[in-house]
Amino acid sequence: MDALIVFLLALLWDLLLGEPPVKLHPVVWFGRIAGFLDRRWKRKGPLPDFLAGTLTALAVIAFALALSLLPRYLPFPLNYALAVYLLKSSFAVRSLHEHIERTVTEDIKEKRKAVSMIVSRDVKNLDEAHLNSASIESLAENLNDSVVAPLFYFLLFGLPGALLYRAVNTLDAMLGYRSERYEFFGKFSARLDDVLNFIPARLTVLLYLPLGGLKVLRHYRLAKFKINSDKPISAMSAVLGVWLEKPGVYRFPGREPKNEDIRRALKIYWFVVAEWVAITIAAAFKFRPPL
Repeated sequence: MDALIVFLLALLWDLLLGEPPVKLHPVVWFGRIAGFLDRRWKRKGPLPDFLAGTLTALAVIAFALALSLLPRYLPFPLNYALAVYLLKSSFAVRSLHEHIERTVTEDIKEKRKAVSMIVSRDVKNLDEAHLNSASIESLAENLNDSVVAPLFYFLLFGLPGALLYRAVNTLDAMLGYRSERYEFFGKFSARLDDVLNFIPARLTVLLYLPLGGLKVLRHYRLAKFKINSDKPISAMSAVLGVWLEKPGVYRFPGREPKNEDIRRALKIYWFVVAEWVAITIAAAFKFRPPL
């Protein structure tokens, strides 16, 4: 199979049709396996919980790997059809735009509801500026998690790389919390996600340079709060010129973010996506990643 053709068809699917049905979405399958094993494990202490969480993560990763290799054993055109479907499920361009666009509203109740669908923090007591910030932060962070990183691993390792990254990212989203329940059970998933996002998060910052130049680099130097997730957020803050803050965790300087800044952030998002898609096409054409 030709990796470039598979990518172009997957991208076309994403832009025209969006996400596959929930019940048929591989990411949902990853989450269900992780959730099932999570519910079955009765917490027993740091070491047993860590080992159980590691085995849970490895089970999901093994499933993702098996799924990614399946197209190799199918005849044409079924191999292409399944490869396109699986690759498309590893990244999300259109749906991320749609989720963020719903937060652009003057109705504070509707804004709070829309923001609550895309962030894990409690939004009940956030004012309008912090809701705007949360929306823009989510866009910046997920630009890495849902677009740059999966395609980065696709270029390196083909379809298995993209699906394995998505499986690990899903595990981190479900289990990678510093809470009593997940402190040890989710540690392997969280640390593996940190490792896999280390290069893509910084690559995402570089993609902002044509828009912000030295401002992006200055903000990047302030991004010392998280291993990866605050790096793309710092770049978006620099280009927009607004403060972005997760209270008690990080804050990047600028003026107060407004509704219009979410719209501006979406334009920036599409510029960076276009850059990365162009790079992906060029790299896939030259290096032909394995499928």
